[in-house]
Amino acid sequence: MLRPLLSLSVALALPVAAAAETLTLYTSQPNADAQSTVDAFMAANPGVEVEWVRDGTTNLMTRLQTEIAAGDPQPDVLLIADTVTLEGLAQDGQLAAYKSPETEAYDPALYSAEGYYYSTKLITTGIVYHTGATEVPASWSDLAKPEMEGMIAMPSPLYSGAALIHLATLTGEDSLGWDYYEALADNEARAEGGNGGTFKAVASGEKPYGVVVDFLALRAKADGSPVDFVFPEEGVSYVTEPVAIMKKAESNAAAQKFVDFLLSEEGQQLVVEQGYIPARNGINSPEGFPSRDEIRLMDFEPAKALADTDANKERFAEVFGVE
Repeated sequence: MLRPLLSLSVALALPVAAAAETLTLYTSQPNADAQSTVDAFMAANPGVEVEWVRDGTTNLMTRLQTEIAAGDPQPDVLLIADTVTLEGLAQDGQLAAYKSPETEAYDPALYSAEGYYYSTKLITTGIVYHTGATEVPASWSDLAKPEMEGMIAMPSPLYSGAALIHLATLTGEDSLGWDYYEALADNEARAEGGNGGTFKAVASGEKPYGVVVDFLALRAKADGSPVDFVFPEEGVSYVTEPVAIMKKAESNAAAQKFVDFLLSEEGQQLVVEQGYIPARNGINSPEGFPSRDEIRLMDFEPAKALADTDANKERFAEVFGVE
C-alpha cells in the first residue's frame, strides 16, 4: 500500500515546466531577415515563442487598422519600415511607451523621446551610378546640373515609403528644398516605381544615375555589378526599420525583451550579418559599407513628415506632372 503513495510523492516533487510566453510580431522585414531575427531572439530567450506575420508595411498597416477598428489588434510588437508610420500609431494612442535601457548607446534622433519606437538599423538613400558614366556625382545638387538632363532614375514618393521620407528630408534642407525637386523635374528625371526598378535601370545602363537605398547598390557591387554608390556630401536621408510595442502589450515582459534584444549589441551584430548599417553606436558596418562616422545623416522629424505627407505628395505630383 506504500508504493502508490511514494509514487504520488515523487510526482508532486517533480518540477513543472513553465509554459512558454507567446509573442506575436508583425514585420515588413524580408522573409529571410525576419526568420533569422526571430530565431536569434528565441535562442537568447528560450522561454518565449514568437508567432510572426510578414508583409509590406502598407499591407500590414491596413490589416492592423482593420483589427484596431474591430477592437482586437493582434500583434504585441511591430518591426516595420519607417518611423513616420509608427509616429502615426503613437499619436493615435496605439503604442506603449517603453524606456529601453539600451538607449544610452543610441543617438537620440533615432528613437522616440517618449519611448514609443526605436530604430534598429540605418537604410540610407544615396546616389548609385553606372561605372561607365562619364561623371561621378559627389552631391545631391550634382543631379540638378543641366548636363544631367534625361540621365536620372528615382523611385516615386507616391509609391515608395523610403522615397517619400527622402522627399520630406531633402525639401526640409535649406540648401535644397522644393527648388531642388523642381530642378530634377526640369532635368526630366524619371520618377516611378520603387527602389528595385530604379536600381535595375542603372545596373543595366539604361540610366547612368539613380537615387536608391544603399544596400541594393553596395551588395550588387560586391557581387560584380557595374555600379558604385555615393553618400552625398550634404548628407543622406534614411529609414530605420523601427520596433514598437503595441498598447495592448504594455505590460508584456516578452515584448520588452524583444525590443531590448534588437537594440542590444547582439541584436545589432545580427543587423550587420544581415547586411545593414547598425543603428547602435560602436558597432562596425558590414564589409563594403562606410563606418557610421563617415556618414552624415540629414535632419529628419517624423512628426513633421507625418503632418506634411499629403501636401508633399500633392506637390510632388504637381511638379512632376503625375497622378
